[in-house]
Amino acid sequence: MQNVDAAEVAVRPHGGTIVGEIVYGSIAGVIGKYVEFPFDTIKVRLQTQPLNSHNAISAPTFTGPMDVLRQTLRKEGFLGLYKGISAPLVGAMIENSGLFLCYSQIQLLVRATNAKTADNANAPLSLPQLAACGFLSGAIVSLVLTPIELIKCKLQVQGLNKHVSNAAAAAGRGAGAGAGLRPTYSGPLHIVRTTLRAEGVAGFYRGHVGTFLRESGGGAAWFGTYEYVCKEMVARSADPRVRAKDDLSPWQLMGAGAVAGMMFNFSLYPADVIKSRQQTIEPGSTVNRRFMEIAREIYSTQGIKGFYRGCGITVLRSAPTSGTIFMTYELMKRAFPL
Repeated sequence: MQNVDAAEVAVRPHGGTIVGEIVYGSIAGVIGKYVEFPFDTIKVRLQTQPLNSHNAISAPTFTGPMDVLRQTLRKEGFLGLYKGISAPLVGAMIENSGLFLCYSQIQLLVRATNAKTADNANAPLSLPQLAACGFLSGAIVSLVLTPIELIKCKLQVQGLNKHVSNAAAAAGRGAGAGAGLRPTYSGPLHIVRTTLRAEGVAGFYRGHVGTFLRESGGGAAWFGTYEYVCKEMVARSADPRVRAKDDLSPWQLMGAGAVAGMMFNFSLYPADVIKSRQQTIEPGSTVNRRFMEIAREIYSTQGIKGFYRGCGITVLRSAPTSGTIFMTYELMKRAFPL
């Protein structure tokens, strides 16, 4: 292990331009989304399948992630796993460019504040400060991301109609099975028009509490974990040429990003479950719509396990997705400085 002092081990400050952060984050987000989306479809379908006490179907539609995968491939084909990806692709560009841009700009503000009270204006930020920058970045991005998440979730659960109707038919409920079916949308714009007509602009922010909790708390975990793992990799490297994050290999960056992604998704997963249920409730429905009402409903019908339905596949998919995002972002910064 090489001996380097704390300042050398610390992550170098983000020095990219605003345009650069937007470009790097957007491209990284799109690539990551194509890796992630099939896993996300499985997660959302597990999270939003009918609760036993409020639907005509007496048992869950799916027994687990692999059952969702098998049924989706059999009834909808491979492209069924990518149903509704258009809005999330835009969302991935906005989310990741926004996160990286806000993260870098908030760091600059913190450094400017530190410069007034510290002798060394270029002193590296501490891990708690970096995590706080991640928290604020996620909080800001959640304002834009909530409407996109709502559209994505509604499109992803449409395929459940085939599974619900088949399960009801197998149970011998015949025509009465239609009660569990969801509206069919032709695409993102159809959802936009329907939501605006039924609920106005406020309708796009149903589930914002869950999105805010996931993005802000998750942002702190995401960036904080990534910076910590990179710092440890630099400190423990036997290669004397590795003295900062910019010197780490692509595989090391991907590994740090993978750990960060798992922390992001596991840290506030119950909030994401509640958000998904809120955002797939249709206008005019009489079921519970508030964050705490849905939380109580999930706990009363499924217990603690209900808040972690789909958690395994979500944490699993986050490793390659987040690793790809951070690696793409860092390598693009090195190769194409803007």
